[in-house]
Amino acid sequence: MSLTTKSLGRGRRVAAGSLIAVAALALTACEGGPDAASRPSSAASATSHDKATAGSSSSEGSAQASGAKEQSGAGGQRPSGKSAPPPGGKPTGKAPSAAEAHTSTEATSDRCTAANMSLRLGAADAGAGNIRYPLVFTNKGKKACSLRGFPGVSLINRDGSTVGKPATRGGGAGAVVRLQPGQSAHALLHTVNDGVSDTPCWADSQLVFVYPPGSKEPMTTGSRGLRVCGGRFDVTAVEAGSLG
Repeated sequence: MSLTTKSLGRGRRVAAGSLIAVAALALTACEGGPDAASRPSSAASATSHDKATAGSSSSEGSAQASGAKEQSGAGGQRPSGKSAPPPGGKPTGKAPSAAEAHTSTEATSDRCTAANMSLRLGAADAGAGNIRYPLVFTNKGKKACSLRGFPGVSLINRDGSTVGKPATRGGGAGAVVRLQPGQSAHALLHTVNDGVSDTPCWADSQLVFVYPPGSKEPMTTGSRGLRVCGGRFDVTAVEAGSLG
């Protein structure tokens, strides 16, 4: 074989090898070509989109939760419309109206007290087995004052010892009695004559011990022989006038 023939055969083998290599490269490029190159980018875009969507949903959820909490907080702070009971005690029901409060204040500030009145026991009035004594309150102050209701009355001796029991209340509460300076009001002490009842009479007393209506300061006056019999001793509410 000649040298030229050998060279030609070697060149063909080299060319064939080169074509095979080029074909392999082309096939590789086709399999991982533009589509393959674009896949990671598409996946990344999808991932970014998913993250953005999740973030938006999370923000919306947080906003809704925050709104719910605010509404709950507002509802929790809404007044119930019921008033609390005062410290240390039960519920008082409705608050006093302005008129009631004014009346209460006026009655307290305008009330006749032991300090601005005098007291005396009037003459007995006996009839039909009953004996009544007017207990007379006189306004000795320089301005008008008012009385209403029952005085608290007991019989005592000068040493402070009590006789019998305090007078019970008889009759209605009565109306307000307005006393100008020098004017009087009275309540009636009532008992019965000795022998009307089998209940024995109490011992003699020396003083009538009295709390004026609404007052915590006592007053005293001589009992003038007042003696309770038959276990009957009561007092009416104050009325205008002195009855002697």
